Formats: sequence, C-alpha cells, structure tokens
Amino acid sequence: MKVLIVGAGKLGYKLAESLSSRNVQITIMDSSYEVSERLNDQLDVLVVTASGIQVDVLKELDIHTYDLTIAVTESDETNIIICSFSKKLGCKRAIARVRNPEYAQNIGFVKSTMDIDYIINPELDTAKEIIRYLFRSSSFYWADFADGRIVMTDFFARNLPGFVGNKIMDLENINNMLITSINRNGEIIIPDGSSTILEHDIVYVIGEKDSISQLAQRYKVSLPTKYIRKVMILGGGRIGYYLGKRLGEMGISVKIIEKDRERCDYLSEELSNALVICGDGTDINLLKEEDISSMDAFIGVTGFDEENLLMTLMAKQVGVKKTIAKVSKPSYVKIIENLGVDIALSPIDITSSEIVKLVRGERFLSVSLLLGGQAEINEIVADSRMPIIGKRISEMGLPKGVIIGAIEHKGKVIVPNGNSVIHDGDKFVVFCMSSKLSVLDTFFGYNRGGVFSELRNHSKGFGKHHNA
Repeated sequence: MKVLIVGAGKLGYKLAESLSSRNVQITIMDSSYEVSERLNDQLDVLVVTASGIQVDVLKELDIHTYDLTIAVTESDETNIIICSFSKKLGCKRAIARVRNPEYAQNIGFVKSTMDIDYIINPELDTAKEIIRYLFRSSSFYWADFADGRIVMTDFFARNLPGFVGNKIMDLENINNMLITSINRNGEIIIPDGSSTILEHDIVYVIGEKDSISQLAQRYKVSLPTKYIRKVMILGGGRIGYYLGKRLGEMGISVKIIEKDRERCDYLSEELSNALVICGDGTDINLLKEEDISSMDAFIGVTGFDEENLLMTLMAKQVGVKKTIAKVSKPSYVKIIENLGVDIALSPIDITSSEIVKLVRGERFLSVSLLLGGQAEINEIVADSRMPIIGKRISEMGLPKGVIIGAIEHKGKVIVPNGNSVIHDGDKFVVFCMSSKLSVLDTFFGYNRGGVFSELRNHSKGFGKHHNA
C-alpha cells in the first residue's frame, strides 16, 4: 500500500511512524526544509519538501498510483483542498483533518462536496473519549471489547493483595483473566508464568468484565462514583469547547476556566449551558473561589501538558474524584501512570489509532495505543481466510510480543490457553508490541474486507521514488 501524508507536525509524524511499521510505503510532505531534514534523519520514509496544494508536485509524485492521502496540516481548508485535488488526480482514498467546530456541524456536506472519504477531528474525538471515561465507574485505564463483555484494565501491583513478590503462575484469584503485560519503570515488558511482579509494577489485565470488576474491588482506594454532576474544565480551546457543549447538553454543570478574554467572549456566546470564567486556571486562589473541591471531575485541556498535569494533581489533592489531563508530549507518557492522575489522554494517539483502524479494514473493530505506542491492543473479527483459523494457539507460531488475550465465541468469553482455537466469526483481542506490528498482516490478514480493502487489489505498484 502507498500512502501520502501531508503535514509533518505531531500527528503527521506519529502516523508516518505507525504506518511505516506495517508494510506500508510512506511518502510524507511538508513545506518546511527544517522539518524535512529532521524526518530524513529519523524515519525511513520518502520525504518531499513542498506544499500539498501544488498540483504539479502531486502529479510528479504519480499520485494516481497512491492508495491513500492523509492531509494533516494546520489548516482545515488546506487539508480539504489537498484531499480533493488528490482524489481528482486519481488517488483512491483521502482522509482530512478538520477541526473547526463550524465545519463539524456540516461534515456530511463537506465530505460529499469535496469527495473526501473520511474526516478526522482529534479535539472532538478526545472530548468524546474524555466523556466516556467520566461516566465509567473505574478510574483506571479501561478498554472494553466484544460489546463490553471483555475488558482490559491496569492496576498498581502494590495495591493488589498477594501480587508483589510472587510469580504470575502462583497468583490466586485471577480466574478468567490474563496478565498481558507489565509497565515497569515506563517500559512495557511481556511476562510469562515465571515472571515475578515487583512493587512498583503496573499490570495490565484482560478478561471477562465481571471477573475484572471483582478484581477491581480489591483495589485499595475508593472507586469514584459514576454519577458526575459538576465538572470544571481548565482550558477553553477546541477540546474545552466540545466538552462544554456536550456536557452542557447532558445537563451537567460545567465551569470553563480560560485566560484569553477574546476566547472567553466566544465561548460565552456559543455555550449557553456552561459558565465561562476568565482567569488564570493555575491560580489556586481562583480555583478555590470557584469551589473546585465541590467538583465531581476536573479536566485539564490547555495547550500546555505541564499545566494540565500539575493542576489535575492539585485537584486530586483537594478531593476531586475524577481528574483527567490532556497530554501531547511522548516523553510524559511513561511517567503519567505513577503520578496519580486518573487518566491522561493524547489526541495524537487517539487519532492515530482511528486512522490505523481505517487502514486495516472493518475486521479490525478497534485499535488502542498503549504507553504512547509501545504496544497496541487490537479487537479483530475472525475471518475464514485468516491463516490462524481452526488452529490451536500453541500451533500458530505467534512470536514473543504478540498475545491473544481473550476470545468471544458464540457470546461466551474465553481466556485462552495453548489449546484454545479461534473460529470464523469469533471476536478476539490481540496485544502486540510495536516491534511486532508487521506480523499482524501475516497472522491476522488485515485490510481484508474493510473500508480500504480494495486498495491492495487496485494498487499499481510503488512508483519511481526511493525511501530516504
């Protein structure tokens, strides 16, 4: 598959990094020579220094031989035009990043008029994910699969009785559950039965929902209530806007703290169900005046990771039950789970996961990045054409770093062992280290039957260019 990514910001870089490890030939385009030089040094992709709206450059690239164009420049309008031009010149599919709330209300019209296959909005998707976390009964990492019957979550080992100092094979009361990985000092490791769990480990456990819930009851902190009535949002940017709008429509009492006067005026006009406070959200006295301790949730979504993390930690200390921070810097990902913030979400990871899922096809129901992309969790629907169908897991030859964590067969959740077999139509969850992503194609046949499934069949080759 050939993919053109236009825009080498954080999202463009992440996409190039993620897709290039999946047997996808990547061309990345940016108008900055400085950015292009950095990409040449760091990624094994073809780098083009140019503007994506230059038709002659697209023609020179033989854009008609490409399967997909992804436009993620800073300008919504530029992304829309790039995708439209690419499609007109013969590229088979196009994805545009469009973030302006005014466009968000007319996505269908924009897609049909400009011939764009899919539009992504990282800020809106992040707001949706934050709301999903708000109304869960657990404050941990939590991903559900098979319509909620299979759950993967994480726990601090020191808070689980009988875990620290013991080998996994000797643990009791983990029936219908599997430890897929361990976060040790910010690094993901794949354990086996002989692995010993250490005091500061964070263990990722997958299994039947009821079993996971029973394990969670042993967690040595009070679980927050799922009833959220009052929310304070630090930052009135796009994510703050989408959160304020959606939570207000749900009848939640919302306060947004934003220090830019012009932005406050805009929010006040657009969000009739939210109270907008114009002030410095890092001013503790201001937050106390706004009664932060009475809030059910505090969400930090400014453009500064440090502010988001610091103030969510402060909110936690004054008794706020749920605290959520937006982070963008990969360097923070490894330490977040040890800080005490309930959850930290990255718009880059959320959007990258969504695009990877689209590229792979409809058999991949969900893709989640773990610890900034060190690993992935994929939910897949088994297809008779997959080479693993009908084989025992012990006979599949899966490499170390790839684990089938759970199977749903005819509505029943199975935590597999070496004798377990995956049948056509089963849903199963695969944990995969980033270094092993290329094997997903070999074992699970991605891109079959999905929204981009025809891309391989119609591809005309890799063109005339060489990787940088």
